Formats: sequence, C-alpha cells, structure tokens
Amino acid sequence: MNKTNPVVSLFASVKLALFTLCLLAVTSIIGTVIPQKESFEFYAQNYSESTARIFQVLSIPDMYNSWWFLGLLSLLSLNLIVCSIDRFPGVWKQIKKDNLAIDLKRIGKMRLSQQWNSDKSESELSTEISNKLSSNGWTTDQRKRDDSLLLFAQKGAMTRTGVYIVHASILIIFIGAIVGEITGFKGSVMLPETQSTSSIYEFGTSRAIDLGFEVRCNRFDIEFYDTGMPKAYRSSLTVLENNKVVLEKDIVVNDPLTYKGITFYQSSYQGYQDFILNITDKKTGVAEMINLPFQQRGTLTQHKDVVIGVINAETMGQSVSRLKVWFKDAEGPASVFWIPSGEEVTVQRADTEYIVAGKQMYATGLQVAKDPGVWIVYLGCGMMILGLFVAFFMSHRRIWILLKPEDGTNTVLIAGSANKNKLGFDKTFENLADNIKSN
Repeated sequence: MNKTNPVVSLFASVKLALFTLCLLAVTSIIGTVIPQKESFEFYAQNYSESTARIFQVLSIPDMYNSWWFLGLLSLLSLNLIVCSIDRFPGVWKQIKKDNLAIDLKRIGKMRLSQQWNSDKSESELSTEISNKLSSNGWTTDQRKRDDSLLLFAQKGAMTRTGVYIVHASILIIFIGAIVGEITGFKGSVMLPETQSTSSIYEFGTSRAIDLGFEVRCNRFDIEFYDTGMPKAYRSSLTVLENNKVVLEKDIVVNDPLTYKGITFYQSSYQGYQDFILNITDKKTGVAEMINLPFQQRGTLTQHKDVVIGVINAETMGQSVSRLKVWFKDAEGPASVFWIPSGEEVTVQRADTEYIVAGKQMYATGLQVAKDPGVWIVYLGCGMMILGLFVAFFMSHRRIWILLKPEDGTNTVLIAGSANKNKLGFDKTFENLADNIKSN
C-alpha cells in the first residue's frame, strides 16, 4: 500500500487510533453515568425537559446503539484494518527474511558481538556450535559464504505479529458484539409462584419476545436479616417443552439457569397479599395446593368439604412472618391457628389429621438474556490476552556466527540482536557466547 497516499496515511495513523480510543472512553463514561433505555418522562423529570430533548436528538438514552457511537467504533475498526494492511507486509518480510544473505560486514558492527580464534576445523566448530545452540532451543541454519561459513539461529520470529493479534482481537470482539446485538436480546419478566410463561419483555420497549418454551416458578424463598432487610433469595424454576419437564434448577444471584442459549438471572422479587397453602390428608396421603387472597376463603378440589382461608398476618418489614389460618371441614367447628411462614402445623379434625403449610406468595424477578455473540467475544478476549503477552513479553531474537579461516586457524565471530527487551537479551547473548567459547 502506498504510504505517500494521504488518505491511507490518515487512516493508518497511530494518532487517529489514540484519538478515537480517547473519544470512546469519554463517551462510555457518559453512557455509564446517564441511565440507559429509560422513558422520555424519566429524563425530563431528572434532567429537565429541554435536556431530555437534547438526549433524544443525540440518542443518549440508547447511546451504545447511537449512530455516532457506532460511527466511532467503525472509525476505530477502519483504522485497525488499514494500519494492519499497511504495516503487516513489512513485518511478514522480516519474519520470512533470508538472514543468511546478510552483508557479512554488518555482523561485526552489531551492538552485541564477540570474536575469538579456534584451532578446530570449520566442520568441528560448526557441529559443536549447532549442537550447543540446539541444546538451548535454537535451530541452526548454515550457508557457505565465499571462504567463510555463516550460521544463523533465531527464536520468536512470529512474536512480531503480537500487535496484529491484538488488532484482530478487537475486531473479533466488535463482531461478537454485533452478532449479539442483532440476534440476541435482553429482557425481564416478573413471574409469580406456581405460574409459567413462554414470553418475556425486552428492556426499554414493550415488545414481547417468545422464548420457544415455558419457564415456571415452582417456589420462591427469601431470607431476611433481623432488621427485616432481605438477606438472600432463591427461585425454583422448571423449563417445560410440550408440557414436559426438560430442566429444573434452583437459581440464586450469580448462579443462573441457561437453556438453549437463553439465561435466566435472579434479579428481584415482589411480594403479594396472596398466600400459598399446602394441605395434606395424613390418612389418605392426598395433598393439594391452593392460592388464596388475604381474608378470602377457598374450597379444596380433592376435599370439597374443606374450607380454608388466611384471616390475619404478622409482618416484618415488607414480608409476612406468620399467618393466621381458619380451617373447617364437615366435622365440628372451625380450627384457627398460626403458621410461621414457610413452615407447617398439624391440625386434628375428628378422626382425621391434616398437615397445613403456608407462606406469602411472591413473584420472582428474572432478567433474561440471549447473546449468541458472547463466545465470539470470549475468543476475542483470549486473543487479546495472547497478543498483549506476545507484544510486551516476547521478542524476536537472532544470532549470527561467522567462521572464517585466518592464518591456519578459524576466527569465530558471534553477533546477535533482538527487536525488544534488549537488556534481557544482552544477558542471554553473553551466556550463549560463553557457552560456545567454553570448548
């Protein structure tokens, strides 16, 4: 690519990359500070109506999908692509360079070089040097140059590509994000206990998204501190397809359920003024569950003569700690008793005993996300770590050894260079030269 082309020079510029990265960093702060995907009324209430209108014009409420933010990402991508295309051929030329074709006069002028004489023959020296280099992980090539023999060894030639691995990783991360944005979604649902749903609502819109299966909340449990503040909560979820159970899992914060690439995260809850009662006939073993609003009676379907209701409740904060139950069947007057929330009591009725358990009814708040591009992003992140490690901690190291006959002996001239970490290579070169001279 022609480096004198001003357009190419602009888009291949490191200054442009730094400028774009700075703009992305600053604008990302804006997107972090200002809540995203809220209604116009929200911004008008919190920032004033005129500011809210400016936000709408600049797409601040959905900043990461705005034309200008995507434009910055596109500019950075273009900069990385042009820069890589412009510079990589020269780097690849260095990697594939015929280092045995070097001008022999350059070897002695290198910053790192040593020279000594040896009485051994050229073949003995070349064999010994090749073996010593090989024992230290260097693969040696050699070529006859006039009356001399030139040996060459190198390590880490491909480390010159580290920066381009980083460039590629950024582009792959962008591709993963685009795939996730186009084919994925993020939404939420408030799912009451014992109920199921096959759809959720996308964040920032009222659009319903069909899941392709059902998810049911079997039970929601919550623990509280003595102050009444929530301590931990757990949802027991079941996934159903064609009315068949395909997956069951209890989820808590940071331990979600994932099915068919869709992940359900525990995020919130909502308490109702309804109650869930479980009644078991100890004699027959028949169990039944009934949902009842506060201070309303209900009749069981399995035991039609049984009428039950919650007539009172004790609360702690926003939760019910105990509920007072009214229970009556065909035998005798009604029984009235208290049940600690989530626990059970035994009720004696004539010749039958019933086990009654009760709790406040809750809805579990689930955040739901599908991101097919996440594995592409993970791949990009892995490549970035690899590229950064190669770029900053590895180097291309080269060794030349010239064997030249002189006055019945052989002069050994060793020289080396590294494109990075030159101080570290100095020590490696000294040790290698001493090792070769030792014989």
